[in-house]
Amino acid sequence: MNFLNFSEANCKNCYKCLRYCPVKAIQFKNEQAIIVEERCIGCGQCMKVCPQEARSIKSELDEVKDAIKRNKKIVVTIAPTFSGAFEVDDPLKIISGLRNLGFDIIEETALGAEIVTDQYRKYIHERSPENIITTSCPSACYLIEKYYPSLIKYMIPIVSPMLAHGKLLKRVYGMDSFVVFIGPCTAKKIEASNFQHNSVIDAVLTFDEIAEWFDKENIDLNNLDTSQLDNFAMGDGLAYPIKGGVINNLLEGKKKDKYTLISVDGINECIELFKSLENKSINNVCVEAHVCNGSCIGGSAMPKDETDFYKRKFRVKKYIEQRRKIEDISHIKLPENINLSKKFFDKSLRDDEIMQEEIDKTLRDMGKYSKADELNCGACGYDTCRNKAIAIIKGMAEMDMCLPYMRSKAESLKNVIFENSPNGIIVMDENLNVKEFNPTSEKFFNISSEYIKDKPISIILNEDIFYEVKENKENILNKKVYYEEYNIVLIQNILYLKDQNVILSIMVDTTIEESNKKELNRVKEQTIDAAQSVIENQMRVAQEIASLLGETTAETKIILTKLKNISSGEMGDF
Repeated sequence: MNFLNFSEANCKNCYKCLRYCPVKAIQFKNEQAIIVEERCIGCGQCMKVCPQEARSIKSELDEVKDAIKRNKKIVVTIAPTFSGAFEVDDPLKIISGLRNLGFDIIEETALGAEIVTDQYRKYIHERSPENIITTSCPSACYLIEKYYPSLIKYMIPIVSPMLAHGKLLKRVYGMDSFVVFIGPCTAKKIEASNFQHNSVIDAVLTFDEIAEWFDKENIDLNNLDTSQLDNFAMGDGLAYPIKGGVINNLLEGKKKDKYTLISVDGINECIELFKSLENKSINNVCVEAHVCNGSCIGGSAMPKDETDFYKRKFRVKKYIEQRRKIEDISHIKLPENINLSKKFFDKSLRDDEIMQEEIDKTLRDMGKYSKADELNCGACGYDTCRNKAIAIIKGMAEMDMCLPYMRSKAESLKNVIFENSPNGIIVMDENLNVKEFNPTSEKFFNISSEYIKDKPISIILNEDIFYEVKENKENILNKKVYYEEYNIVLIQNILYLKDQNVILSIMVDTTIEESNKKELNRVKEQTIDAAQSVIENQMRVAQEIASLLGETTAETKIILTKLKNISSGEMGDF
């Protein structure tokens, strides 16, 4: 089940998520970021840094609301970082807010942390392992299982405080109770679904989800009265969210001399430490590893407000100090036969071996023909061009993710178009000084680009038309202009580019077409004149023929008349 992913269509190809993911569990396919579950450690840092807030986190809010509507016994285990998660003058008002949402019983997860600490001490006392890695941070556990499996033997096989407390709550309030964990960690959603204990925690809500729920219900925490937790911790468990809080008081007796305490927070620090352990460059250490910078106080699912980390840390520390001053608080005793053990497994990926020839070919396809071409700029999210090439071969990345490659490609294409365009292209700044002048423009105006660059356009052309576009910020399209001094007719398109604050002129030479039009008009006139002459000649001939026919007809008539008379006279003699 994919608990974390990115919303489709929101990705803007900034690769910020990939840069913040040292395990590179993010695949880019068709320019969309996708979290690969097999590689992911669930820390949620990629979603925390996404500038588009393209988060798609599996929410169980509807299940919780449904359980409340069905009047189920809702039991909350809340991480002690709640005291720093919300901008409120008294953290116990947050408890009142939760009760207004419908939660019945609210206890502190730190109770589970105290139980875990006792189990840690017991394990260390009985086993005395070579090295010790505490296992309260699920993302740190996933990091070891997937990328440093050789260190599993050092992991204390005990459940996290959330699971320990959840098991406790089920025993105390009944197996049919609906247990909800509320905290700052996205990885808890994954942990709760693990097959070893998937019935312990019924739902996981983050502080971020709770903050949105408060807003939707118009609950202003500062307007509420305070409300006490039904049970809370006062001992070492309270310090778990703070760096060093897990191991500072963990070792007892001679164990203090055997082990060196190491506490790290942040993924990169965890990786460096695990590499050192794997390489055996350090030994006899007791490690507390938190993947989030600032440990749990810097959790990826803290509400996204303006509260800075140190202000949250100050509030959490203040809350812990106040809790430790309270006396006579009843605690839940650990029931018998409760299983708090946990197994860790080798979940490392078995990638196929990639041949060097394939890597080199991919690098060449990216425009990396030599070591000098491998800039290793990290813009794509990968530390080196070689790692990026390997990711492309594995199907985790796309060729177009390389910024220098795409820029070179774009500039190359731009240059090809600019240099070979049959149209004249001139780019001017806001002062109408020439910034770009392509070869076709050089031919049009018989001047070199080196001479005209950074000089006023008025040197070669009347600037009025360009000034008009600059002032009105309205484009002029298909304007026919005849430049007598250059004996050229141009169709001009003059554009104002607002974002770049430049004037772009694209000119089409229509001189030949205009000449052809004149020649065509001359031929037409000659043809018309010739036709008129022919017509006039035909009319004249017709008239002459008609005249001749008329004369001939008259003569014929006279002769015929004479013949008729003669004939008549001869008939009269008889």
